[in-house]
Amino acid sequence: MLKTYTNPEYDYIPSSDLTANNPVHHPVIIIGAGPCGLAAALDLAVQGIKSVVLDDNNTVSVGSRAICFSKRTLEILDRYGCAAPMIEKGVTWKKGKVFFKEKQIYDFDLLAEDGHKLPAFINLQQYYFEEYMVDRAMEFSEIDLRWKSKVTSVETNADVTMIEVETPDGSYTLTCDYLLVADGANSSIRTMLGLESKGQEFHDRFLIADVVMKADFPTERWFWFDPPFHPNQSVLLHKQADNVWRIDFQLGWDADPEEEKKEENIRPRIQQMLGEDVEFELEWASVYTFKCRRMDNFIQDRVIFMGDAAHQVSPFGARGANGGIQAVENLAWKLARVLKDEAPASLLETYNTERVHGAAENILNSTRATDFITPKNDISRTFRDETLRLAEKYPFARSLVNSGRLSLPCDYLTSDLIIHAETDGAAPGFVAPDAPVKVDGNDTWLMDILGNRFVALINPEGMTDAQIDAYKNLSSDMDVLEVRGSATGDNIINDEKGFMTDRYDLKPGAVYLIRPDQYIAAYFVNPEVSELEGALKHSLGIQ
Repeated sequence: MLKTYTNPEYDYIPSSDLTANNPVHHPVIIIGAGPCGLAAALDLAVQGIKSVVLDDNNTVSVGSRAICFSKRTLEILDRYGCAAPMIEKGVTWKKGKVFFKEKQIYDFDLLAEDGHKLPAFINLQQYYFEEYMVDRAMEFSEIDLRWKSKVTSVETNADVTMIEVETPDGSYTLTCDYLLVADGANSSIRTMLGLESKGQEFHDRFLIADVVMKADFPTERWFWFDPPFHPNQSVLLHKQADNVWRIDFQLGWDADPEEEKKEENIRPRIQQMLGEDVEFELEWASVYTFKCRRMDNFIQDRVIFMGDAAHQVSPFGARGANGGIQAVENLAWKLARVLKDEAPASLLETYNTERVHGAAENILNSTRATDFITPKNDISRTFRDETLRLAEKYPFARSLVNSGRLSLPCDYLTSDLIIHAETDGAAPGFVAPDAPVKVDGNDTWLMDILGNRFVALINPEGMTDAQIDAYKNLSSDMDVLEVRGSATGDNIINDEKGFMTDRYDLKPGAVYLIRPDQYIAAYFVNPEVSELEGALKHSLGIQ
């Protein structure tokens, strides 16, 4: 098979911890240098927290694996400082088409409005995604990335966690305040602790084929139900970097995985789809089944589970890596403040409640997509096919078509940390929407200004200088940013283009409290200083 990518090999460097007389203690140890483990290290590093990252390999993922990364995930990675090379290398897209048999039945646009820094999605092979994250991690002195370091045992209690690490030079013991686990769907750490992830396994098989070709297909997501070139099944097409195209073929539960992975069996399927005259090279292929499942509790004493180790979904909707990284962001700002003694340890329990909710939402959407794509009986298939026929002519039916509800950030409306309020724009419990703005006469983006600390976003109209100064003196972990139409100066955002006015309820005296993960925590109009202080404490779990 053709190879457009060569996996980097990172050097194993023996740690001085290996020869220490006693177990060395670290505040945070992260197991797994995949997307979620690296995201945790990066998020903690930008907030000044050191971590040790252990991975039993010395390279990035083999095969393209996850490829669709959403706007919200890119906003998070932009905060870490590694989104730019991903966007430059990846394939940007926001549109898609849905087909039934030989006909297109409708198309869609995932980001129809202007005024956003980042695209709806990029397609980028996971190995590039991880490589750019590793590159960024190596720029931080706070991150100690240790390759060929396998964790072979773990013990935890309410006060500390101890692990045994096996390396090419022997084994050693470490302790930590918090162990973050991102070692994948078949987590060995989860097994060592006698924990399980519960859910549903779907009895179907899919072939992933990465094909190198120069094709006339637009950079869109195309999904076929029951196409003439692959009858009674479904097919998905995406363009990736390097002129690599991802094609997913539904095979059915009875397909032989080993036979289906053979090139002589893959080529006829692709030729039926593309035509006999289209030249292509096969780069990578895999046959997979999938599960939708999660742990009941993501926290066990001082061990915290993330990514597929905590929750697993089907690939439809690109909710695996995206949901995992969004969960990491939820955890990191809380853990940073607990370690800095700025919040009680009980704040970490809200990672569990907020992200169990997020995982449940992702699993629900993923399960519904799977059920629609792979109907289990004749009645389900009839319902699906008639829905598809209606969708060609009637827009209302398109909301019932489910080829994978594509990843969106979940809301935290049920969270105890959110103070609810009625607004005519962005509201508490949701991610703060981006907007083009000016600061000190320079064009920038609101998302570049938010994050890593609390922000009070205010319309100062009708406020006194003393009131604004009192807001600014509430906390060293909170900046007060004034939104004005044309003024300039320190901590003043110029909404010259009016996008913030359109997206936020910035009436005179409005105050938005925005968390370090860029979620809106509270909204007030002309609050007393004590009200804003109370909201800040509430967001930190301080009673």
